[in-house]
Amino acid sequence: MINIGQTLYKKAKKMIPGGTQLLSKRPELMLPELWPSYYDHAKGVEVWDMDGNKFVDMAHNGVGSCVLGAADPDVNAAIHKAVDMGTMSTLNCPEEVELATLLCELHPWAKMVRYARCGGEAMAIAIRIARATTGKDTIAFCGYHGWHDWYLAANLNDDHTLDGHLLPGLQTAGVPRSLQGTMLPFHYNHLEELKSIVETHGDKLGAIVMEPMRSSGPEPGFLEGVRDIANSTNAVLIFDEVTSGFRMCPGGLHLILGVEPDIAVFAKGMGNGYPISAIIGRENIMSYAQDSFISSTFWTERIGPTAALATLKKFRRENVHNHLIRMGELVQKGWKDAAESTGLAIQIDGIPPLSHFSIKCSEPLVAYTYFAQSLLERGFLAGTLFYATYAHTDDNVKAYIEAVVEAFQEISGSLQDGSLPSKLKGPIKHDGFHRIT
Repeated sequence: MINIGQTLYKKAKKMIPGGTQLLSKRPELMLPELWPSYYDHAKGVEVWDMDGNKFVDMAHNGVGSCVLGAADPDVNAAIHKAVDMGTMSTLNCPEEVELATLLCELHPWAKMVRYARCGGEAMAIAIRIARATTGKDTIAFCGYHGWHDWYLAANLNDDHTLDGHLLPGLQTAGVPRSLQGTMLPFHYNHLEELKSIVETHGDKLGAIVMEPMRSSGPEPGFLEGVRDIANSTNAVLIFDEVTSGFRMCPGGLHLILGVEPDIAVFAKGMGNGYPISAIIGRENIMSYAQDSFISSTFWTERIGPTAALATLKKFRRENVHNHLIRMGELVQKGWKDAAESTGLAIQIDGIPPLSHFSIKCSEPLVAYTYFAQSLLERGFLAGTLFYATYAHTDDNVKAYIEAVVEAFQEISGSLQDGSLPSKLKGPIKHDGFHRIT
């Protein structure tokens, strides 16, 4: 069978360091040597590869960016109009003011907004503003927050500091050694770890950075305790909602959890695949952005804010979050029922729109590789996670779960007789960061 995508990927690995621009899209993380790798076109949750094969995307749908589904007609109509009107000029686009007004309306605690075009750089801006506000460099963090120097500096202390927050084996080549000691990790729902940081570094703590929720919810008093610590140390509390924002409600997940940050950062769910991110915050903190040089030409283009306005207006108009939650709940129930009926031990985590499962066995990477292989053969792009979109339907989920049952049955039986490795048609997937060139 021809696989133009793999042929193209072999060429890419010789010309592009790492093969792809995004670690999460490396074929080695899904199905080495067999993953389609590149798409020709996409619509809703359907993706056509370079060979003309059509797949239903039950994976991450643009790593969570296509929250309405690929090429949403309402967003695209707004973009086409913006393109015809000119996407860049000597003057500023008015859409950025309209979008700022909408974001502050959705988050009444916030009074000021800055923009970027991706989540990582938006987080770097948030950190710059926090350090400018407090005059303190030390950051306490929980979870994953991007690729920039400020974050990877955590691994200058210990090569394994970030293993439990992102991927094992991340190297710090190119990160200034002078940043060593500026990043101090704590784990979600472990308030005592943050308190321990404060006991030693409280007078130097400039910011606390975390996702308000991801795989599991906050235990009673945890977020409130973090908020109290930020207040008592005069640290800026930053909620990273790059992934979680606009999936459980028309705004940040923190609105449901009831704890307000000083800065919140949004990206993936804002523009439905068009690059746009936002840093929103309290006026007395965001105003310090003027005391530092934070500026970029393409933060002023028109497409990003236009896409965000069209996306967020549709979110409110159609109550998109309710559909995302329902699709996620259906998938989580389907995984659970499939596992119980086939005798496969799994664990399910995540809020419904951002669901994932893990297989409890002695050869999990072999099992995950076979799962992706099995689902691909049945017409699905799938791994161990599911990011819901507004374009997913009950029929999509039903057909997908039927394929999951078959794959789980094959995995369960093959784990028992030890034959699963022999059923792989290519190498085992990578479990984290690996050099591939």
